Amino acid sequence: MATSNTTHGIHHVTAIAGSAQRNLDFYTRILGLRLVKKTVNFDDPGAYHFYYGDEAGSPGTILTFFPWEHAAEGRAGAGELQETSFRIPQSAIGYWTARLVNHRLERTSRFGETVLTFRDPDGQRLALVGVPGIEAEPAWNNGEVPVENAIRGFHSVSLMLDKTEATGAILTDVFGFREVAKEGNTTRYQVEGTSIGGIVDLQAVGGFLPARLGRGSVHHLAFRAADDAAEMEMVRKLAANHGLRTTEQKNRDYFRSVYFREPGHVLFEIATDIPGFAVDEPADQLGAALKLPAFLEGHRQQIEATLPVLA
Repeated sequence: MATSNTTHGIHHVTAIAGSAQRNLDFYTRILGLRLVKKTVNFDDPGAYHFYYGDEAGSPGTILTFFPWEHAAEGRAGAGELQETSFRIPQSAIGYWTARLVNHRLERTSRFGETVLTFRDPDGQRLALVGVPGIEAEPAWNNGEVPVENAIRGFHSVSLMLDKTEATGAILTDVFGFREVAKEGNTTRYQVEGTSIGGIVDLQAVGGFLPARLGRGSVHHLAFRAADDAAEMEMVRKLAANHGLRTTEQKNRDYFRSVYFREPGHVLFEIATDIPGFAVDEPADQLGAALKLPAFLEGHRQQIEATLPVLA
């Protein structure tokens, strides 16, 4: 099944938070991301679903959250996306070191790059990676973070797995990555020509306790498919070459998705680039209003009365 576009890489990462207001404040004010969509969890409309990203909500920039006020804390372990890393200009390392000093900040180096690791208020593991020469790339400027220091989409994600070989085979065969480097027990996979959201690190941690999903955990990792045809070709390859079946396609309004558990037990999603976040509100007003899928619109009054009030 052919497609005219062979787009690959990370589409989005979805995680679990506690307080909706605290989550919103941290990601828009401290990290300076744009709230590109304020909707609800389609399967649990009593909870918000926040999407943060760049100005347009481009694939490869989107970190999303289900804020469940009373969610129990997650436990780190094997079978989870352990850390989400963003790209920043190398020249912004000093700025972010000062800005995040109260967020369990540590400075380290990986694969020859300067990395600042830190936690969000729910314990979510995050990192900023200094990348030389990206100062001229466009960036969202909301007034909280100067544009010259702003985040420029995802750098990478790191998965902790008991074994990595079968997952690596899916990354290369289905999602267009190739193995490019090793460092200790971590193997780096990268999509050639994709600078934003183009890296996945697989960390082999045989013998670790399994992860427990909860507040501060990543719920799933989504990979890009240009359109429905590209997505169905990935579904075919998963079944034919790896013996893995996906769910039926689900309409998430801003993309169309299928889901499956990869061999290391992380929940993977394949999400189409189309139609994007401007499908139900103008690009210059993204995130301004609560948007509901058509099947929930008739329950808007009840849903709005249930959701936490945001300042």
